Amino acid sequence: MCGIFAYLNYQVPRTRKEIFETLVKGLQRLEYRGYDSAGIAVDGPKKTGNEHNQNTICLIKKTGKVKALDEELCKKDLLDLDEKLFTHFGIAHTRWATHGEPSEVNSHPHRSDKENEFVVIHNGIITNYKELKAYLINKGYEFESETDTEVIPKLIKYVYDNRENEDIGFSTLVERVIQQLEGAFALVFKSRNFPREAVCTRRGSPLLIGVRSEYELSTEDIPIQYNNALFKEGVQEKNSHNRADCSSDIDSVGDGRAVEYYFASDASAIIEHTNKVLYLEDDDMAVVSEGKLSIHRLRRKVNENPVRAIQTLQMELQQIMKGNFDAFMQKEIFEQPESVFNTMRGRICFDTNTVILGGLKDHLKEIKRCRRLIVIGCGTSFHAAVATRQILEELTELSVMVELASDFLDRNTPVFRDDVCFFISQSGETADTLMALRYCKGQGALTVGVTNTVGSSICRETDCGVHINAGPEIGVASTKAYTSQFVALVMFGLMMSEDRLSLQQRRLDIINSLKMLPDLIKQVLALDKKIKAIADELYQQKSLLVMGRGYHYATCLEGALKIKEITYMHSEGILAGELKHGPLALIDKEMPVIMIIMKDSCYTKCQNALEQVTARSGRPIILCCKDDTDICKNAYHTLELPQTVDCLQGILTVIPLQLLSFHLAVLRGYDVDFPRNLAKSVTVE
Repeated sequence: MCGIFAYLNYQVPRTRKEIFETLVKGLQRLEYRGYDSAGIAVDGPKKTGNEHNQNTICLIKKTGKVKALDEELCKKDLLDLDEKLFTHFGIAHTRWATHGEPSEVNSHPHRSDKENEFVVIHNGIITNYKELKAYLINKGYEFESETDTEVIPKLIKYVYDNRENEDIGFSTLVERVIQQLEGAFALVFKSRNFPREAVCTRRGSPLLIGVRSEYELSTEDIPIQYNNALFKEGVQEKNSHNRADCSSDIDSVGDGRAVEYYFASDASAIIEHTNKVLYLEDDDMAVVSEGKLSIHRLRRKVNENPVRAIQTLQMELQQIMKGNFDAFMQKEIFEQPESVFNTMRGRICFDTNTVILGGLKDHLKEIKRCRRLIVIGCGTSFHAAVATRQILEELTELSVMVELASDFLDRNTPVFRDDVCFFISQSGETADTLMALRYCKGQGALTVGVTNTVGSSICRETDCGVHINAGPEIGVASTKAYTSQFVALVMFGLMMSEDRLSLQQRRLDIINSLKMLPDLIKQVLALDKKIKAIADELYQQKSLLVMGRGYHYATCLEGALKIKEITYMHSEGILAGELKHGPLALIDKEMPVIMIIMKDSCYTKCQNALEQVTARSGRPIILCCKDDTDICKNAYHTLELPQTVDCLQGILTVIPLQLLSFHLAVLRGYDVDFPRNLAKSVTVE
């Protein structure tokens, strides 16, 4: 949940000021992943000694947002900002606190000693850091932070100090260190002893490398080097003599000519520099030495692809810019007519009423033979599963289980070979969902990914999947990814039911409604000013209830989550059928209540719930169909929405709640895109 960015220029002259600007801009693109503190490490002025000039590393760290770090860099008089550096490696990090409060000493990069001999930036959690820290303290190493990350540079320093005249390369040191680490990590290492080298690795946390060169790359597929001899000893051991150093001659990117490399935890930080990227996989180690990039692994997996391919990003820079909007969240809410259309584009043929999801078609027969569907996600992705469970059961005629990934793992839920398990994640890196995926694969189930990020861990590890094509989502509170996940799951149900005669009319109604959906979303977005007026009345409230049932229960959950995420107001999504079983005690004239009452199979039951609310002096704000006079006469406020087929109505009812949460947060004076304590991509359990 932190942001990693690093930049290496080889034989490309850049002033120190340009390097600072590149690093800071990279962090700003990643700030949605963490904004408690930020820091960078760059080469400092060389120390002149009696025998030789000694390299130094300068660490600059600041609490708060990246802007504070940028301002701090401008004050640094010790560094010559106009000095040209022909080859330089700088690393940068923006933090989301897990161990230790936000502070300069707890922010990254972390260092091995006061001389900054080794520094590292880290995304993830080291679960055995306490044992490693105790061991290193016993060996005389001093710690200055409360973080789990600090054990990593201290450990590499320990290995280096105890090499006993063995000639060890930078990558060998890193390899020996990561053999001792447990947990999830993406790591980028810099050392004053190896100033022209960069080493990075990942396990369970995303990391990719962008490549920019004025000449055509020497290869688009990078062969993997494997090490047959592993460093298997405990942390106290330091020798591994039979290992082939990864700096040996193999095919690689770069041939000694000018080249630039960008290392990041998200493609959004790289796209303005290059669209050529290489996604690292778990246990990959990437090394750049003298301008050449090589990849190697500690062990070979069965049926493993022996190359890593350089891919071309389809993302465009304008997609990660705010444009004329005040916040990314606002922009992404208003992008939903386009994002929903892009989810359907090329997959639904409205002339023939057919649906083809290319990533699933080769496995369709196997899916149709399954016993049940298990749909797994966290947060908003879980709500997308709840929203579509009813229509999936209807169209597939299968039992559909919807599970929170964390609870699913805590229960050790039985999974069988004839189950099909869906894993929904905007980032494709959600730690709990990824762990659930690995559990289900171990049980022999077919696994399907539904993600918004090409090259993500869930994309690579599932047997097949659907890319929702919503475009980059920068705002921490997910909006357009939710509606695109919703549509993608409905399309799966349509594809499964194509040969069922009894469902043809139902399928036709849904497909026709999907065709009209982007225009209907635009009609809902036109209510923005009316929603803002409602927010003006509510923003000083401390609590808010959202009620509905049937297809709209998920909307209640998702709307309440949006309000909690960015307004810090208590909000609860309530199943209207449970109103008499406890929540009714909360109703009075002071409690704001939002009710979703659309003309569907639950309409009469929701009317009964409305009567119970108004009988207790409640003043409900109602989302209803246009010209529904029976509902409007009992409402304190109404938002009249266009009507569509029942299973898609949840897309139209959730958008007013997204807009309401946005306006409430602005009125309460909060940063909409960067809510406290939260980050966009949850890559730790």
